[in-house]
Amino acid sequence: MEILVEEWLRLDKDPVTRREIETLAAEKNAKELESRLSTRLTFGTAGLRARMGAGFSRLNCLTIVQTSQGLADYILQNVSGSAAAGIVIGYDSRHNSKKFAELAAAVFTTKGIKVWWYEDLAHTPMVPFGVKVLDAAAGIMITASHNPAQDNGYKVYGSNGCQINSPTDAHIAAAILNNLEPIAWRDQEESPLKTAILPYVKSKYLEVVCQTSAELKPKLTNNLDFVYTPMHGVGLEYLMGALKKIGIAESMTVVEQQARPDPDFPTVKYPNPEEKGALDLAISTADEKGIRLILANDPDADRFGAAEKIEEHWHQFTGDQVGVLLAYYIYVEKGGSANSSVFMLTSAVSSQMLSSIALEEGFSAAETLTGFKWLGNCALDLQKKGNHVLFAYEEALGYMIPGIVHDKDGIIATILFLSACAKWGSPWAMLQRLYRKYGYFETVNTYWRSPDIATTQKIFAKIRSQGEPYPASVGDRKVVRWRDLTLAFDSATDDHVPVLPSSESSQMITCWLSGSADDQGVRFTIRASGTEPKIKIYLECQSTNADLAKRGALRVLCFVYQDWFSDPCLAVEEKYSQLLNS
Repeated sequence: MEILVEEWLRLDKDPVTRREIETLAAEKNAKELESRLSTRLTFGTAGLRARMGAGFSRLNCLTIVQTSQGLADYILQNVSGSAAAGIVIGYDSRHNSKKFAELAAAVFTTKGIKVWWYEDLAHTPMVPFGVKVLDAAAGIMITASHNPAQDNGYKVYGSNGCQINSPTDAHIAAAILNNLEPIAWRDQEESPLKTAILPYVKSKYLEVVCQTSAELKPKLTNNLDFVYTPMHGVGLEYLMGALKKIGIAESMTVVEQQARPDPDFPTVKYPNPEEKGALDLAISTADEKGIRLILANDPDADRFGAAEKIEEHWHQFTGDQVGVLLAYYIYVEKGGSANSSVFMLTSAVSSQMLSSIALEEGFSAAETLTGFKWLGNCALDLQKKGNHVLFAYEEALGYMIPGIVHDKDGIIATILFLSACAKWGSPWAMLQRLYRKYGYFETVNTYWRSPDIATTQKIFAKIRSQGEPYPASVGDRKVVRWRDLTLAFDSATDDHVPVLPSSESSQMITCWLSGSADDQGVRFTIRASGTEPKIKIYLECQSTNADLAKRGALRVLCFVYQDWFSDPCLAVEEKYSQLLNS
């Protein structure tokens, strides 16, 4: 451990994090030192996301510099003309975000790579948009999205404006390990290779957003009042800019306590519109003002959430419900005709309702693995083949318009949702119309907390052991299809090889169950989270009415628990604990 401490103190030039390690060493806190120094942060397709603090396993100035050095070398060796094309660098309002971005910029200019610098706070989609507009070699966004205040992250986009995917991440990770000796530590403000560009890119972005809005019907006017919260993040400036250009800024009432960027997120436990209680202040504001619609972004404004007051009850729309509403609105606005070369995309853990609409209306729906690294790259591949990709979404409040940016964007989603509300009046009422036309889809998404990786692997091994080549049933339901992306098996394909990519390093099983007298069947996916000690389940039942769909979903959830997840080491999410333990 002494060697690791010495190595850290030799490399680190930040007095704050040096002092952290020096204090731990003086206190002989071997456990904490081992936690911080014995392992390195793993660079993956999401880049880096971790707790801030001293140590090779934390996000700090040294690990930012080392990561940037590796990324710079990778780009120089693999992207033609990258030094002149440059890299776009942006940051959000989290603790240390600007400092980390400045250090990254210093590394790239030292390496001779042009830096397109965002000199003020940006929402995350502004980086991939900038890569596209500036024809840059890559992009970096310093953000941890909706993670707790103690975290930060380093998100990387390729020259195509999409998040990097495998095997690019592995090549960058290897380059980082070859570039651990810091070559730059101070920001080089006067470097001729560093160009402040945010006002230009922002104006281009707002132009495209407003042009998209102008093409939609009806034209947005100031008769649609709504409450908005940026959740202590950067969204307000960008949304206000768009609303002013469109001419409807007066329609918005902002949650004052959450309006300004605050890296501590003081009014919420988790700064995520999905989380219970996150919209409490917005609801209070709306009730006080007599407003019946709430719109929200997460702190880096790449996600979007919505709620509507139905009679005296607030309904918070799920990501799937918003996704289906936006998909249908865009489909109708773009002509609403059958065309197999028109695509909409969703992820493997999102609702099947979009596929049902596509089947009925005659357009195409495609499914990818979770994450916009998959959705964005899939959209590009389809577009290269002459197809028209209108929209993509995943259930975790992410919505993408490929014509604007190949990543999720909470600002454009907000504008589109407002346009849809202007046309329909009540989004809830429209959702009921869609259910009546295409079927009721009830989703139950939850998780079990696992104590460690070994327990998680044991659980998945137990599941696979309950049948050959897969379990025949779950509860009283017959398994009609089984897809295991860990073992590269799909019972529905001729050669039993899945269409979606497989990986032995990640646990993911999808199961289709037979219908009953009350429903048309159930599909669910279980997967081990890559960022948290959780086993997640995404379950959906289709039926002819809402109550039957919900009953079927909850009944199968109980079966899954009884058959697979009753291990006392596992702790289910609190909101379902009473149901499953009764």
